[in-house]
Amino acid sequence: MRRRKAQVREVLADPIYNNKIVTKFINYLMLDGKKSTAAKVFYGAVELAEQRSENQKGIEIFEAAIENVKPVMEVKSRRVGGATYQVPIEVRPVRQQALALRWIVSFARKRSERTMVERLANELLDAANSRGATFKKKEDTYKMAEANKAFAHYRW
Repeated sequence: MRRRKAQVREVLADPIYNNKIVTKFINYLMLDGKKSTAAKVFYGAVELAEQRSENQKGIEIFEAAIENVKPVMEVKSRRVGGATYQVPIEVRPVRQQALALRWIVSFARKRSERTMVERLANELLDAANSRGATFKKKEDTYKMAEANKAFAHYRW
């Protein structure tokens, strides 16, 4: 261990769904400290996703989306004697969640729909149904780890 472990800050559960993951997601979504705008976008997207799926609740879609895009394995660069190897490692649960949230936000921003509410709603629906860019990112990450299994002995 080099220094101390980073201190983990607890976030408050959001007022509508009483869920800490929702608060974290809103924080990832937020730009320039505009939390209320980010919250409006999120709640609007969840509502829109609920309308488009008919039989599922919005928060269930959100949770399913996160569950579907959590990566199990990833690769980390490791230098060994002048060569850099992509070493597959398992992803810790906290990092799984962080990556899932980050990927959903970033791929929602890249979509072509008119408003951010629409983009996010569609990205959440795609992720919940195991398709779309975010899910592809998870699959690609896993494939990279599988392809580099030979270097697993360089784990540290």
